[in-house]
Amino acid sequence: MKNVFIHQLAAVATLITAALPVLPALAADPEPAPAQTPVATPIAAPLAAARPNVDRVQIADPYIELRTGPGRGFPIFFVAPRNEWIEIELRHTDWFRVRTEDGKTGWVNRSQLETTLTASGAQKSFRDILIDDYLSRKVQLGAAWGHFRSEPMLKVWSSYRLSETLSVEGTLGQVQGVFSGTDFWHINVLAEPWSDRRISPFFSIGVGKFKNFPNLSLVGAEPTDAKLANASVGVRYYITDRFIARADYSLYTAFVADTRSTEYRAWTLGLSFFF
Repeated sequence: MKNVFIHQLAAVATLITAALPVLPALAADPEPAPAQTPVATPIAAPLAAARPNVDRVQIADPYIELRTGPGRGFPIFFVAPRNEWIEIELRHTDWFRVRTEDGKTGWVNRSQLETTLTASGAQKSFRDILIDDYLSRKVQLGAAWGHFRSEPMLKVWSSYRLSETLSVEGTLGQVQGVFSGTDFWHINVLAEPWSDRRISPFFSIGVGKFKNFPNLSLVGAEPTDAKLANASVGVRYYITDRFIARADYSLYTAFVADTRSTEYRAWTLGLSFFF
């Protein structure tokens, strides 16, 4: 019995001796974990701070509709609410590309932007932009009605502005008379000395072709195919937005033969659209 007790004490002493080197390490404070660098969370900067030189306006209507492209045929994909600030980035005719506070980009018609407010609280004005459009106009398309001699005439034209005072213009016309019909076309060089004014007189000269088709009821009448020269004077009046009214008086000379020509006088009133 005594020998068993002594043997157990020896086993306990052996365990204590083996545990002594480990106890100081367990009692010591654990090594702190390496500090981690905090990751900064990106914060969206206000529009004004991001791009201070852009044109910013505040929505005053209940909302503004953003479209995917510059036209009413493009779908509406977002509605910006009242009091939100938007940036005007780009312009295409009467459509403006804008950016909202949360980064959405879309196209808005000028009629909606005219109700927005500037930083001073005043209503946004686009008058200067429209005048700039008129002064920098390049292409015009128009149509007019009038009289060729004493018969009704319709014509359409398109012009391209080469400089501030000179343009090249192409015209197609048709005359429906009692005894004959006439088709003609001509290309003119048009001079407009005061093109920067709302009322602007002009004059032009050009050449083209003239075709007259007599009615079948006329016995012995033959079609006429002749070269054409013309000179015109007129005036243009800038109405609003992109529309211009026009009145002109023209003298046409048809060279029906080597030794014979015929003169016609005409006047027209019309409307054109520029872009």
